[in-house]
Amino acid sequence: MSSKRKILVTGATGQIGGELIRLLANDDCVEIVAAARNPEKAKSLGVPVVRFDYDREETIAPALEGVDSIFMLTGYTVDMLKQSYVLVNAAKRAGVKHIVHLGAPGDDDTRVAHWAWHQLVERYIEWSDFAFTHLRPELFMQNLLGYGGSQEEGNGAIRHYVGDASISWVDVKDVAAVAAVVLQHPEVHAGKVYHLGYDAKTYPEIADILTRVVGQKFTYESRPPKEFLDEMLAAGADVAYMSCVYQNWIDYEARAIPGADAVYDNFFALTGRNPRTWVEFAKENAAAFQY
Repeated sequence: MSSKRKILVTGATGQIGGELIRLLANDDCVEIVAAARNPEKAKSLGVPVVRFDYDREETIAPALEGVDSIFMLTGYTVDMLKQSYVLVNAAKRAGVKHIVHLGAPGDDDTRVAHWAWHQLVERYIEWSDFAFTHLRPELFMQNLLGYGGSQEEGNGAIRHYVGDASISWVDVKDVAAVAAVVLQHPEVHAGKVYHLGYDAKTYPEIADILTRVVGQKFTYESRPPKEFLDEMLAAGADVAYMSCVYQNWIDYEARAIPGADAVYDNFFALTGRNPRTWVEFAKENAAAFQY
């Protein structure tokens, strides 16, 4: 029998899951398994792949065979509550020891509805008596690659719905870096909650950074949150989840979210390096922002 700890990475074909697998792939002490709804799509990750679909419960138990730790990432719908419940119960039956859950920002008394959903999942993991580590990332810097400088815009326009509120940000690569350390050393990080946000910026400040770094003009256009909701619903997005996000944009603009621009000093201690700033992120991704 292998003495390696077996880690199941859900969301393996996404940005965080893919980066996490890359970081762990050369660790001889762990065996990485990618969980994917479409295993064919995950073959390029270079690790064993199992079929795993939150909405098909018959795929969950086989995927958990022999697993010691789970990196748990769910989708952006209210179904995440049931999906998490089912996975946690199945993990308990399978003898999984440690769950690293990717959640959302906010303190334990958050009034942001979809952030609270993640915290309910956290409490259920704890109640189920797992060793746990909860990751609470702030807004992802990569979100902006769909706005400023994208092919859809073509003119450097950044459009968003929070006015000029200052918000805390994190690179998804840095989220994956923390997750990797936690999964490599579960005995050190069990029972911990890590807030991941390292650079607070407004959208006008981000536009200025992109202008300087990319060498093209970027501007920020504040749009009404209702426009976001209408577009998301027209595209078929989950009503419950997107309604929460819509209210979240309103609250950001009104400065009604305590700690929205909080930055944390835990990253160096966790990883041995500094987190990426917006300037560094813009330099690394300058080609993607060009228009």
